[in-house]
Amino acid sequence: MAEDDHHLVPRPFPDLHGHGLHLLPWDPDADADAEAWLRGVTDPEFARWNTPLTLIDDLAGARESLRRKADMAADGTSASYRITDESSGTTLGHIGVNAVNHVFRTARVGYWVLPEARGHGVATRALRLAAHWAHTELGLHRLELDHALGHDTSCHVAERCGFRFEGTLRGAMFEAGRHDAFRDMHLHARLATDPEPS
Repeated sequence: MAEDDHHLVPRPFPDLHGHGLHLLPWDPDADADAEAWLRGVTDPEFARWNTPLTLIDDLAGARESLRRKADMAADGTSASYRITDESSGTTLGHIGVNAVNHVFRTARVGYWVLPEARGHGVATRALRLAAHWAHTELGLHRLELDHALGHDTSCHVAERCGFRFEGTLRGAMFEAGRHDAFRDMHLHARLATDPEPS
C-alpha cells in the first residue's frame, strides 16, 4: 500500500490535527509504517527505557505488532497513532492512548519519538493533542502516564502537558532488556477537570 493510501485503512478512532501535527492510525500493511515502527522500537534510547513483552527485531514482527494494535483499536481499547508532521507527512514517532476502560473512564498514555525528530517538542505537542481528545471526544476522566525512574525527558514532557506527578511505584516495570528483574517507575496523571496546561 502506498503512503498516500492511508485513507483506505479502517479508522475506529479519528485522525487528530493540531500543534503542527497530524496523528493517524498505523497501517500494518504499509511498508513505510512497518519500517518506521521497527526503527522506533529497536532504537537504543527506546530500549533503554522500555522492555516490551515481545521482542520485535524484524519487519514481520513489526507488522504483527501493528496488527495487534489495529485489533485493539477495532474493539475500542487502544488508539495507536503515528505522529506525523502536518505539512510534510513525515513520520516522527508514536503516541498511544492504551488500556482504555470505558466503565471507569480511564486510560494510559505512552509515546516515543524517532531519533531524527527529537528536540523539537514532538512528544509534548502530540501528548497535548491526544490528551485533549481523550478527555473531550473520548470522554475519559483520568489519563495515566508512567515512565522508568530516571527518564527525565519523559518526566518533563508529562509535567509540561499537565500530568501531575503522583508518586513512585516500586518494582513496577521490567529492567531494560530483562524479564526477570524490576525497576521503579514514576506515575503521572491528568484528570479531565484539571486546568489546561499553559
